[in-house]
Amino acid sequence: MDKNEIRTFIARRAAQELHDGDVVNLGIGLPTLIPNFLPEGVHVILQSENGMIGMGPTPEEGKEDPWMINAGGGFITAVPGASTFDSATSFGIIRGGHVDVSVLGAMQVDEQGDLANWMIPGKKTPGMGGAMDLLVGAKKVILAMEHTAKGNPKILKKCTLPLTAKGQVNMIITEMGVMEITPKGIVLTEINPEFTVADVQAATEATLIVSPNLKEIK
Repeated sequence: MDKNEIRTFIARRAAQELHDGDVVNLGIGLPTLIPNFLPEGVHVILQSENGMIGMGPTPEEGKEDPWMINAGGGFITAVPGASTFDSATSFGIIRGGHVDVSVLGAMQVDEQGDLANWMIPGKKTPGMGGAMDLLVGAKKVILAMEHTAKGNPKILKKCTLPLTAKGQVNMIITEMGVMEITPKGIVLTEINPEFTVADVQAATEATLIVSPNLKEIK
């Protein structure tokens, strides 16, 4: 699969985890593709930590409103009934446990559900943003990410980069498979039929537990 096919594959599978009426926060990059693949009849409420609930699709080119952006600076629209408010209220929503699902990317994730997704030492970074609040405040945390970075594993026994949060990740979705973080370790529950279990393990530093009910990703 090429880069676009990988991103589409991951976003389509991640969309299956969202349910009608869920309040959802999507991280920048790949997660923003997820609303394009929501199952028929499923309508979610998109929340942005810079102060909006009820985000709509990305506007058509040339129709962008400079006052309407998400937390990553990308242009957005609003659905009927959307609300805007200050960031303090927005983080009250997040910290109060009112976000059902947060879908983020990752640089590294490990067997304990620790996540590193905000900086590489020695490189410039705009800051952690609201990721640490979303990881702790959301009811479910899903990582939608490519399985490796330049051929190097991103799913590790222990993160080596500065952490965003400890022990908060529930699920990992990559182009190779779907994994759940459990007290016993990372369980491979679904696999892309283009790969074998051995392929997935070879691309993963952490030791995977293969579910007895392992199935193919639909």
